[in-house]
Amino acid sequence: MKKNKKFINYLILIFLVILMNFLLPKLLPGNPISYIVGEDIANLTTSQKNAILSEYKLNEPLYIQFFYYLKNIFTLDFGMSFSKKLPIFDIVKSATLWTLLLSSLNIIISTLLGSYFGYKSAMKKREESLKMNMAVSSLSCFPIFWVSMILLVIFSVKLNIFPTYGAYSIHGDFNIITRLFDIVSHFVLPLTAMVITSITTFYIQMRVSVLEVLQEDYIFMAKVKSIPNHVIEKKYIIKNSILPVFTIFMLNIGSIFSGSIAVETVFSYPGLGKIMFDAIIARDYPLIQYCFLTISTMVIFSNYLADKLYKYIDPRVGDGI
Repeated sequence: MKKNKKFINYLILIFLVILMNFLLPKLLPGNPISYIVGEDIANLTTSQKNAILSEYKLNEPLYIQFFYYLKNIFTLDFGMSFSKKLPIFDIVKSATLWTLLLSSLNIIISTLLGSYFGYKSAMKKREESLKMNMAVSSLSCFPIFWVSMILLVIFSVKLNIFPTYGAYSIHGDFNIITRLFDIVSHFVLPLTAMVITSITTFYIQMRVSVLEVLQEDYIFMAKVKSIPNHVIEKKYIIKNSILPVFTIFMLNIGSIFSGSIAVETVFSYPGLGKIMFDAIIARDYPLIQYCFLTISTMVIFSNYLADKLYKYIDPRVGDGI
């Protein structure tokens, strides 16, 4: 029963996001046609305006419009982008894949590096631990857009080691191997910027968790029983310290599609963040609307997936969903 209730709650949340995404443009002041075509409304004739109203069912009652809106979502018919002159579904699909690649690598690498250095810091002597703690913690003081620009200036402009923008080179003759290296070279700097500003959270959580576990009675008893240190570290310390880190990992999964907007904008990386930024500048409201819907839906799905995974790393939570 509890499992079904939580699943239904996620479905209700998705429905509310869809409803809000539908109603928000209706609540904006001004002509609905200007919401669709932006500043080009001044160049439209009366017949063209009427054609747009008919095409988007804007001359129908609100509930009829919502019915067609749902139909377009389930048939993946999002219409055309006025700024890019391409189907919105194709734009969002391509951008989602690039954001997923960048953000997934970021959260995995940040979790692994942060947990590793956090564990090492907690196990070191106090003086060495404080030095590492200050060095890693200071990374969180730098804004991600500032880190991105510094990396861009040093490694792209000055040293010319990595490309300055994009996710791949447009010109050139590439086979599978060279294209793969080309893609990797383009996301090294954006990924590095995201890892630098994300690693501190996992570092601090792992360090605090290890220090707490080291004070537990079962660690003392394990040492009294002369259990080898590598067994104590692997079976008792790491295993019990990783649970809070996984909780942070789950929370970051929820922001996986929305946390790279600044980086994508600085590096002109064609992800959802960059596409939404360009759409805002161009006042391409339909594209903004469906980017928001995609990000919101994926955040909800990511949290659902995280809930499902948590019971495998901590069986005490049971079948919560």
